[in-house]
Amino acid sequence: MPILKRAAILLVGFAAALRAGPAPIRVVSQTVGTDELLLAVAAPGQVAALSHLARDPEFSAVAEEAKAYPQLQLNGDAESVIKFGPALVLCADYSRPELVAQLRRAGVQVMIFDHYSTIEDAYANLRMLARSLGTGGRAESVVADCRARVLALKKRLEGVTPVGVIAPSTYSLLPGAGTTFQDLCDHSGAENLAATLGHLVGNAPQPSEQMLVWPVDFVVVAGTTPAKGLAPYLDTPPYEYMAAVRDRHVVLVPAWVLGCVSHRRVLGYEILARTLHPEAFR
Repeated sequence: MPILKRAAILLVGFAAALRAGPAPIRVVSQTVGTDELLLAVAAPGQVAALSHLARDPEFSAVAEEAKAYPQLQLNGDAESVIKFGPALVLCADYSRPELVAQLRRAGVQVMIFDHYSTIEDAYANLRMLARSLGTGGRAESVVADCRARVLALKKRLEGVTPVGVIAPSTYSLLPGAGTTFQDLCDHSGAENLAATLGHLVGNAPQPSEQMLVWPVDFVVVAGTTPAKGLAPYLDTPPYEYMAAVRDRHVVLVPAWVLGCVSHRRVLGYEILARTLHPEAFR
């Protein structure tokens, strides 16, 4: 083959490679929260596998979208993660420490998310992940959309009186200040009584006797009907003695909302606000 012709072919191939860009970083997500972040900012081909809960609508806001991707095993070890060939594994500060240590010993890069209580934390996490993937524009688009929805909600709720709420638990814990539930209340015209009257911080043991005198207007539960959402509490003290429970004053949210640590929580703001302040949406 003539030298000039061969050089021309090489140049064409090099130009095509430049247009295609570098090979995509393959990423494995180990938690539901990081599943939601990854699917929001990843480019095609960057998602190697998602968490074992990714397709479960009780825990995941992206259950349908997640069906297109492989899943990790429940309580899988580092080998079960590495088999997907990731350059990066996404974990949270509640991921199993032994798994994180195994991955790092195997030379796999691990990104750990440890701030997620507020929507601003979620924005920061989106941007941090997108920077590592080279998809910053995707993160900015998601953040802009969320900010617009939050601002629209804030305008609708101007002047409303906050409604007293709690999020009951069958584990005898209540979410107080510094939790994702507090963030949900802060954007929905709600007063988290566990924080303001109970002075609880984090997910703390419930002060059962004290709760009986709290002016609880609504309880926030997961479920498809009030009966199903309240079922675990109808015969459980102190909830069975609360007027809000007896009178079925309930806000129903998708189950994943109450544990959401990603930007997807904005839907929870909207659901809670519409239920507590219907007059603002007429």
